[in-house]
Amino acid sequence: MIDWRRICCAVDFAEPSRVAMEAAADIARRFEAELTLVHVTAPPPSGASDVLVSSRELARMQADEEGETLARWRADAEARAGRPVRSRVLSGAAPEQIVRHAHEQRCDLIVVGTHGRTGIPHLVLGSVAERVVRQSPCPVLVVHDRGVLEKEEAAEEAAQYR
Repeated sequence: MIDWRRICCAVDFAEPSRVAMEAAADIARRFEAELTLVHVTAPPPSGASDVLVSSRELARMQADEEGETLARWRADAEARAGRPVRSRVLSGAAPEQIVRHAHEQRCDLIVVGTHGRTGIPHLVLGSVAERVVRQSPCPVLVVHDRGVLEKEEAAEEAAQYR
């Protein structure tokens, strides 16, 4: 029998991760599991001298904004799960940080959203979800929003006729 007690849900604030967060909250409710939303930021750039704001100040502003957004997502997840939800902001490469968090916290499940890109966009952008699946110490549920995929496919098809 499946016994999911600790769930990690990676969020990047895009629509596919919203769908993943909702799925993770539903699972947490069903299994009475702990849920942690994990957001990974890129480390601040070093040595950018041609900007009006220092890289340290820019990183602080970005962290504040992401923290506020994560707090709203956490509140939404708590309402959906009917239980407290934790959140963490990590810095570094997203797949490695998500997997490291899941390992350190002994998570039973990782939930991630995917844009479902294929071909050249997938090769250029890579896939956080795919790398998490390959490196994960536990099962990974990859969730995608069919509506988002259909919109992207329609936009690509329309672009062919321009």
